[in-house]
Amino acid sequence: MTRGPDADADRTLSRKAFLGAAGGLVAGAVVHTRADAVDLLAAQSPTQQTSDPTKVHGPPPSPLGRRAPTEQPRRLATRPSTSASSTTPLQDLHGIITPADLHFERHHAGVPAIAPDTYTLLIHGMVDRPTVYTLADLKRFPAVSRIAFLECSGNGGRGYTRDPAPQTTPQQADGLTSTSEWIGVPLSTLFQEVGVQSSATWFVAEGGDAALMARSIPVEKGWDDAMIAYGQNGEAIRPEQGYPARLFLPGWEGNASVKWIRRIEVTDAPLMARDETSKYTDVMADGRSRQFSFVMDAKSIITFPAYPYALPDRGWWEVRGIAWTGRGRITAVEVSTDGGRSWEAAQLQDPVLPMCHTRFRHLWNWQGEETVLMSRAIDETGYVQPSTSALIAARGPGGFYHSNNIRAWHVATDGVVTFAPGDPS
Repeated sequence: MTRGPDADADRTLSRKAFLGAAGGLVAGAVVHTRADAVDLLAAQSPTQQTSDPTKVHGPPPSPLGRRAPTEQPRRLATRPSTSASSTTPLQDLHGIITPADLHFERHHAGVPAIAPDTYTLLIHGMVDRPTVYTLADLKRFPAVSRIAFLECSGNGGRGYTRDPAPQTTPQQADGLTSTSEWIGVPLSTLFQEVGVQSSATWFVAEGGDAALMARSIPVEKGWDDAMIAYGQNGEAIRPEQGYPARLFLPGWEGNASVKWIRRIEVTDAPLMARDETSKYTDVMADGRSRQFSFVMDAKSIITFPAYPYALPDRGWWEVRGIAWTGRGRITAVEVSTDGGRSWEAAQLQDPVLPMCHTRFRHLWNWQGEETVLMSRAIDETGYVQPSTSALIAARGPGGFYHSNNIRAWHVATDGVVTFAPGDPS
């Protein structure tokens, strides 16, 4: 049986047309803009997008990649001001690397616009050779790369209560943490270059934003694993993350990793700056304040199932989440599917890296009963993530920072999941 020249012309491509189109794509790679690609994709009707894709030309390459129309995770801004934050959609992510555009933000005076060709970093104080480095200078040093989490010390505040809001998502509960690959020069290299004196015990890091954020850091951390980072996830660090360069302190509270770093003064005492006296201290149960509590303790959160998800069926479900600690590696995560009466070891998903988000999973056979799901992390120091009551007993009810108590999710008989108090029953 023969077909006419126009048979099935609306849904098939001839070899000649295909080759012609391919040639057009090659030529178009030079002239097509991102707007062209977006317009072509938008012009496809829902029918075309869901029909056989081998019968329809797709858009050409574009200068920037884009997410699928059905996959649009978003950060959630908590306060519409220059002193504000936005949270990472933990429940929407896979693996351990947070896309750079979904990395949480926390600012004290907005995001400064700093030109890379005018950027400088001054290192002075108790050093033999005070030096000013340009961005080009920093990039001439041998670079290091490290995959590590960054977490705001105020992360988890919604969970630090015996009566949390049920309509709380993982993003709202713990979204002020993200993991990236950070690239830059070790601070120890710069310390060697400027000749940090042996009597120095602290250094003050000052940022180039309008808040002039300043934090005092023990000099040992600078010699250990601190870096001046100018890259993130394969590209230049983004403005909201400190472009052109920031201090990065693996495992320590995010505020100490000063963004837009412009000055480091090596000293023999902490500065007692505004941002380490009026803020970023932990009020303890006896009324005293704990200062310079830099390290982030072990923490975990179940990201599925979680609010606002509702389990549609009984049977086997995979409980999934992330765990992290500023003291090294996560060695175990335990999951309770009966409100804390019993605990079982979850499976850790490789890679398990120090001071990095670690994925965990646990199979659960739900038979329609009302219950509470919990997770608790254990790190290589033996530290176990505490219950809400245990943390409040140690810190007092007025605590705000370093809230690493157990997170819990209530599952109703109809499968509806809501945020719940993190206390074993």
